[in-house]
Amino acid sequence: MNTIKGMGIALITPFTEKGDVDYKALRRLVEYQVTSHADFLCILCTTSETPTLKEEERRNIKELVVEVVNGRIPIVMGCGGNCTEAVIHEIENSDFEGIDAILSVVPYYNKPSQEGLYQHFSAIAKASPLPVILYNVPGRVSVNMTAETTLRLAREHKNIIAIKEASGNFDQIDEIIKNKPKDFTVLSGDDSITFPLITMGAEGVISVIGNAYPREFSKMVRMTMNKEYDQALLLHHKFKELFSLLFVDGNPAGVKAALNAMGFCQNVLRLPLVPSRITTFEKIQKIVKEISNR
Repeated sequence: MNTIKGMGIALITPFTEKGDVDYKALRRLVEYQVTSHADFLCILCTTSETPTLKEEERRNIKELVVEVVNGRIPIVMGCGGNCTEAVIHEIENSDFEGIDAILSVVPYYNKPSQEGLYQHFSAIAKASPLPVILYNVPGRVSVNMTAETTLRLAREHKNIIAIKEASGNFDQIDEIIKNKPKDFTVLSGDDSITFPLITMGAEGVISVIGNAYPREFSKMVRMTMNKEYDQALLLHHKFKELFSLLFVDGNPAGVKAALNAMGFCQNVLRLPLVPSRITTFEKIQKIVKEISNR
């Protein structure tokens, strides 16, 4: 049974002022997510600044999250890249204890064809001992995985259970939802369009804003999935301005600014990423205060 549905969190990695991983802040943040009704966590992915993490840090983060979660909700772990052989090697040599599925991104930079994407993910599916979630994000990787390729993979590999769709292409996502196998899940990869996508048949989101507002955003997701559209739309509109502010200076700069304003972590990123501009930070800080006072 596929339990990767509802409101998932694309978990950040908090750093100290010196730039070290802040494990104390991470522990507090994970507990906050679990007790605030997140349905699952997604670790060591884009929002985690994973390319800047050392191997030991990635291992420590995974072990800490598994320890804190303690089986209360599923955990998805990022495992992808633009070299198929390297991804398979990582899968074969990773410790997946406590992990429920892997999230694997469309290969970046080398711009494979649709057939290349199909063969890449087919090889990963065959190698993986865990269910696989595809991650289509053309704005980051420069290649869009078409609905045809996604559906081909979903139909031919039973352990490919879902896709995080961040193309923003409603026609493409609708085609996947319409023609997907029954047990295949479509997850929104963009907070701002989660509400409309769920009304179309998506079954959740891997969320950035959920780092800061897991209780409120998970409530919006559940209401939408239960077809309580009027109340869900009110919550969706509550975050409208914040949706854009969180990404205007890149991700996870915006959500780290929000979490800093809420007292969860330092406003520190690792190069080549940098914190939000002061003007953006002040706008985010103002909205955080307004939301907390409502």
